[in-house]
Amino acid sequence: MSESQDAKRKVQVKLDRKFGSSDEHLADQVVRTRAEEEEAALKPKRKVPYGGWGDSRPADMPAAEVPKPANRSHAPERGGPWGSRDVAPAGRGASRGFPDRRDRTDHRPGVKTQFNSILGSQKEALANPETAAAMQAELDPPWMKKILALTTDKGREKESKFIADGMRCVTEMVEYHADIVDGIYAVEGYENKPLLDQIASKDLRLHTVTPEQMERISTTVTAQGIVAVCRSASTKPDYDLGHPVTLVDGIQDPGNLGALFRTSLGFGMGMLLGKGTVNPFNPKVVRGSSGTFLRVPFEQDVDMLERIQFLRHKGYTIIATDLHAKQSLEELAPRKLRKVAILVGNEGAGADGRNIQHADEVVRIPMEKTLESLNVSVAHGILCFQIAQIRAANK
Repeated sequence: MSESQDAKRKVQVKLDRKFGSSDEHLADQVVRTRAEEEEAALKPKRKVPYGGWGDSRPADMPAAEVPKPANRSHAPERGGPWGSRDVAPAGRGASRGFPDRRDRTDHRPGVKTQFNSILGSQKEALANPETAAAMQAELDPPWMKKILALTTDKGREKESKFIADGMRCVTEMVEYHADIVDGIYAVEGYENKPLLDQIASKDLRLHTVTPEQMERISTTVTAQGIVAVCRSASTKPDYDLGHPVTLVDGIQDPGNLGALFRTSLGFGMGMLLGKGTVNPFNPKVVRGSSGTFLRVPFEQDVDMLERIQFLRHKGYTIIATDLHAKQSLEELAPRKLRKVAILVGNEGAGADGRNIQHADEVVRIPMEKTLESLNVSVAHGILCFQIAQIRAANK
């Protein structure tokens, strides 16, 4: 018995069981359907390009006799049946109606063309020296260029000026150092009337600027609306008076140096800034000290070893700090603190080893041994407080 006859027999048996009668025609149809499905599964599927229609003509129909799709009433009657780019109408399995990718620039100029036009006109304007100078002058007036130069070490050194940014710093300059203030720049509508009255009472020049200009000349993330431009000035410590002195060895963080200035002012100390230390007129140092740094007598860019020898000749005791030192300030003889200089060093590496070796005493700050070190400005504040207490107790 052949396979087809066997399959036919099985179907016949099923029909007999279900309906109690046979239907030879139905069995033939089921067998034929299964055979067609098996043949279709074995037949390779033809791939149709994305967006294409495929070839739906009967196998026995020549290609020339394939009927053309009917034209759409809304399609333009030119070129192909769907317009000049032969775009098929939207529908299941059809193209989305977009033009060829290579033609998009030509048919959709839009924003890109406008951008290229503006860019081209700007390049032409910048190529012309006269128009370029006019555009630059409009963006950066001469007075703004001078202020912006003060945001760099080179500019401050060249102009011998610095920026005091914000209400506190400007108030400090107006109250204590009005003689070195070149000018004050306030944003339109600045409302701090007491400060404005104080500026007027000192007969200082006040310039009004736009919010955009203030954003550019301000050195803070959020401008406070007022900036003072001042001439660089400082007062040297009077070493014969015996005031305590802080020796700053290579501190690079402006915020830390600003904090050292505030602490030194609070305890009546002078400061010597060694080479490698951040510029004291840096805007961040000025803000870190709240503008008080000019009330502290200081020298900058000094040779630390030379200054240590100079201070020792003046009768100062040089005290350095070390985590592994065996003594604290309280254990020193009080006479050694009558004229004292504290050596503080870089945030990461500390003071230079050679400078520590030339110190008269090395002390530690009593604290938990599990903590490696303190912030340099915090350590400096603790030492200043201890020295002030010991000196006051032994007057």
